Amino acid sequence: MFDIGWTELVVIAVVAIVVIGPKDLPRAMRTVGQFTGKLRRMAREFQGQFNEAIREAELEDVKKSIQDLAKVDPIADIKAETAKVDQSIRAELNKPEPDPVMKPLPPSEPAAAAAPVEAPAIASEAKP
Repeated sequence: MFDIGWTELVVIAVVAIVVIGPKDLPRAMRTVGQFTGKLRRMAREFQGQFNEAIREAELEDVKKSIQDLAKVDPIADIKAETAKVDQSIRAELNKPEPDPVMKPLPPSEPAAAAAPVEAPAIASEAKP
């Protein structure tokens, strides 16, 4: 966590022996150990409370979503949609249809105006 190597620990031990003295060193180590234990307990307790708060928040979200789902009535929604469709179909059926007006056909060209078509002569009839 702090990335302290063996050489750093040896330097800290030598400085502690020189500063504190060999006679008071065990008592100082015990005090440091108790202090770190208290810090760990406090950190563990904080983490537990934090996790519990997260779980409660998630439970509140789940509870709210369940309540929202309970408010949804799919049958009423379906009935409303079918009523809208029914009204639109009835309105379409009751709409008056326009009478189809027969347009007169355009006059065709007279047959006399067309060029006469001559029948082809058969080769055997032309010369006996």
